[in-house]
Amino acid sequence: MTTTLVRLPNHVGDACMALPALHLIRDAGVNCTLVGLGWAASLLEGLRWPFFAIRGTLGYDIASVRRFRLSLDREVRGLVLPNSPSSALVFRLAGVPCAGLATAHRRLLLRWPSPEPEAGHEVERFFSAASEALRAWGRTPDRAAPGPALGLPLTAAQRAAAEALRRAGRVGARFALVAPIATGLHRGRIKHWAHFAELLPALRERGIVPIAAPPSGEVESARAALPGVTLLPPSPLGVFAALAEAAAVVIANDSGTSHVAAAVGARQVTIFGVTDRGRTGPWSPRAVCVGENGAWPSVAEVVAAIDEALALP
Repeated sequence: MTTTLVRLPNHVGDACMALPALHLIRDAGVNCTLVGLGWAASLLEGLRWPFFAIRGTLGYDIASVRRFRLSLDREVRGLVLPNSPSSALVFRLAGVPCAGLATAHRRLLLRWPSPEPEAGHEVERFFSAASEALRAWGRTPDRAAPGPALGLPLTAAQRAAAEALRRAGRVGARFALVAPIATGLHRGRIKHWAHFAELLPALRERGIVPIAAPPSGEVESARAALPGVTLLPPSPLGVFAALAEAAAVVIANDSGTSHVAAAVGARQVTIFGVTDRGRTGPWSPRAVCVGENGAWPSVAEVVAAIDEALALP
């Protein structure tokens, strides 16, 4: 039996957008082990696939993937979902022949390179990489395009942990999960909308309690951006995803949180100002997008988007 090592993307949002590609591989009956940074184990726990953690450092990852390959004592191949040369280089030097998109001059590192698709959404790019890999391995994909939902499965334990966090914070059943922080810059521009605090009265008027559950490195920034809001303690990504699933609405920048919300099919509002929704917007029929690349929305426009999202089935 052949084991396929699937190298996951390095960012939360990209890992969520890769879900249709993972489902395509699963449905083709491929025996897979996920390879990625440690946080991905919790996010993708519901897939119930074996998981092998790497660190994102070249020397360590080459050595650890090589040892893992040898421990399997069977034929091993790989699918590299990230676009980076380093992700393909790790598999190549670890002795794992791999498939992937022939991006960034890495064609020579791939046993089964596939051409980059025409400009499209990141979900479609990952899906194309998986489709071409299956064809190279003699399997026919059972569908030509990703479906309308990302389909992140959650476990009962993750949902129970999310409910326990909410109850410990004395948060009722009708709440908004608000994520005001988007770290780093996008082409030199700040990635987060500056007016999340002005949404809080509107949410409370609608009988919705605003809360946040930022990672440990963003707690103080979230506290400053959302004065007086209940902050739940940091939790594993799978538990955070369960919180998003239970929320009346998730409100976020175009960020990892937006894609986690899309992955679990939550009602959501995603705010744009410096990124292209056509390439990285939430892949979900329950997402309302507001703003656009180069033009942040007004508070009134975001409040209208919240009402639109709340009215979705």
